Amino acid sequence: MDWNFATVEELTAALRAGDVTSAELTDAAIARIERDDKAVNAICVPDFDRARAAARDADRARARGEDRPLLGIPVTVKESYDVAGLPTTWGMPQHRDHVPAEDAVQVSRLKAAGAVVLGKTNVPLVLRDIQTFNEIYGTTNNPWDHGRTAGGSSGGSAAALASGFGALSIGSDLAGSLRTPAHFCGVYAHKPTWGLAASRGMVPPRAPALPAETDLAVVGPMARTARDLALLLDVMAGPDPLTSGAAYALTLPPARHERLADFRVLVLDAHPLIGTSAAVRAGVHRVADALAAGGARVERHSPLLPDLTEAGLLYMELLTSGAVGRMPAEAYEGLRTMAAALEADDRSPGAARLRGAAFSHRDWLVADGRRELHRHGWRRLFAAFDAVVCPITPTPAFPHDHHPDPEQRLIDVDGVAYPYFDQLVWAGVATMPGLPATAVPAGRTSEGLPVGVQLIGPMFEDRTPLRLAELLAEEIGGFQAPR
Repeated sequence: MDWNFATVEELTAALRAGDVTSAELTDAAIARIERDDKAVNAICVPDFDRARAAARDADRARARGEDRPLLGIPVTVKESYDVAGLPTTWGMPQHRDHVPAEDAVQVSRLKAAGAVVLGKTNVPLVLRDIQTFNEIYGTTNNPWDHGRTAGGSSGGSAAALASGFGALSIGSDLAGSLRTPAHFCGVYAHKPTWGLAASRGMVPPRAPALPAETDLAVVGPMARTARDLALLLDVMAGPDPLTSGAAYALTLPPARHERLADFRVLVLDAHPLIGTSAAVRAGVHRVADALAAGGARVERHSPLLPDLTEAGLLYMELLTSGAVGRMPAEAYEGLRTMAAALEADDRSPGAARLRGAAFSHRDWLVADGRRELHRHGWRRLFAAFDAVVCPITPTPAFPHDHHPDPEQRLIDVDGVAYPYFDQLVWAGVATMPGLPATAVPAGRTSEGLPVGVQLIGPMFEDRTPLRLAELLAEEIGGFQAPR
């Protein structure tokens, strides 16, 4: 058996049965990384010596009768998480020598669950891109086509999983940073409900690791199956003990249904702010057809759906308003001047991004109030539906584009060019209101590239889209290794 592509469930069963040791699994993963990662460049900070030591410790623990959720399982961690003794740079050259002394809370949870950390995965500069490249560690390539991006900002983690470099990874998501790389690389990811999983220690270099959640942003799991995603979410979920007390236990409600035939699903394949490629629409339709064939109630329209144009523009405003807090005063004033010059009727995503970047605190409070109205709309929708199926981005993985000014890049959607960052509106459907969303494989394009979709669920009902993802895999299949 190729242990490098086995599921966590399969690995755990083999470890319990004595068919393999954690030391053997770790050596196999390291051998594969050393053989294949020169072409992919997913693992930017290997930690093989400590991984081998942790694997030996896991084997000794199992021999003593211990059986933790991830005991002996090789995993990777996104570079942006603090890992004691390893650099955390966020791709910024000026911080290449920054080495935290303390693990991020999620790294601590991985280790407490028994996971063996192989190393850290590559990220874009300051995590602000839909591609993964930086001056320190170079470019991460898509395992399916090295001329294309693996996505961002958790692109290294998705590429690692698709390449067999560890069974699990942890990433983060503000603008699709878990879901987009999963979609581009053919793996699974879950963006949890906002606030569900503590993020302390997933901070820029030299910033204090405080127990505060950033607006819109989450940390979450990545895997090669939906069941493994759910297992890792159980390890990650829960508030920070610094704010909620170590004894606090989080209990998520069970999935709304166990059978596919009981699900009520709304399917979307078009967004008013950007086109959707035929390849991505085909993936959405493939999922919709499988759900219908399995007996689910599938609908294509609902008056309960919050307005996607308003939601997309509001998302762009909130997204950029949070990105300028550390900007020098003169630069911020320049943005305010540019925003004031916008035409009042300019309702393009680019205008919304500029307006959001110039927000005052009062502006943000007004926008946050509009967000609450959208959340209420989603609550009404999820009284009639259990999940929403929609694209993650308008296209499959696109060719590398490293133009130094992202605002000058374009995204080609079946021959129509759009501003590069406009493609984020699909990610914002779930992110703006803070909803959980599971990225799942939905087949491949005629060029052989993976296509994924997201299954959006009700707030704090993360187990519902995760269960739907599991059932869907039984109908259309799940992860396939790149050829």
